[in-house]
Amino acid sequence: MFLLALFIGFFGGLRSLTAPAATAWAVYLGWLKREGSLALVGSVPSVATLTVLAIMELVADKLPRTPSRTAPLGLIARIVTGGLTGACVAAGAAQGVFFGVLPGAIGGVAGCFLGYWARTGIVKALATRDIYIALLEDLVAIVGSVAVLRWIGMD
Repeated sequence: MFLLALFIGFFGGLRSLTAPAATAWAVYLGWLKREGSLALVGSVPSVATLTVLAIMELVADKLPRTPSRTAPLGLIARIVTGGLTGACVAAGAAQGVFFGVLPGAIGGVAGCFLGYWARTGIVKALATRDIYIALLEDLVAIVGSVAVLRWIGMD
């Protein structure tokens, strides 16, 4: 369970609201057990709100004036959402939520910095526009989040 919480946090580190939106959908669709606090995460208002916020983040990430994810506010957001989604993953796998908070938060930090370094490095190495690599990173965050949550749902 540690690794799955770490991975969902990592994908949240790439895009801070993608993993929470995917988690809300996973609970809503029944991939994760709807017990206790997870019932609130999978409610229709939560799913709708997190989905809209995640889409807004995907758009905002491409704007030239968007602050770096490694700036304090962006990093804190990734720690919080990584911890939250890690807790949901642990709870959905019938583990205590506290077993998922720390690895999720660690994954959020790792995804934040590794994603930043990979994106900037690939843009330089390929001498391409940032938006192309940013869109690829969006895809990795979405597919990775769904894959982790689907894996848990198959247990």
